[in-house]
Amino acid sequence: MAREPILLSMATEETKVSDRGMVTIPASLRRRLDIEAGDKLRWDIDEEGTLSVEIVRQRYGAFEDDDLKAPMGGDGLETHDFAGNEEDPTFTEDA
Repeated sequence: MAREPILLSMATEETKVSDRGMVTIPASLRRRLDIEAGDKLRWDIDEEGTLSVEIVRQRYGAFEDDDLKAPMGGDGLETHDFAGNEEDPTFTEDA
């Protein structure tokens, strides 16, 4: 699903590329475009050499909106003790 590009008519912002290839997005653009920590940027160059950047929101986990969940069996209320204490009748989880 292609999104319509957001055209910014504000004053041009300029940043510098670090020696490690990192760029800081100016705070005014982060606020205006609602870019938060964890979001990703998808970079693309067209045939004319025009760079475009798409914001890929990653705030709530990769599968948060997944409605195609596979059934795992059981009622979801089961618990398992991977430390091997399930069979020990003297073991309690209350510590």
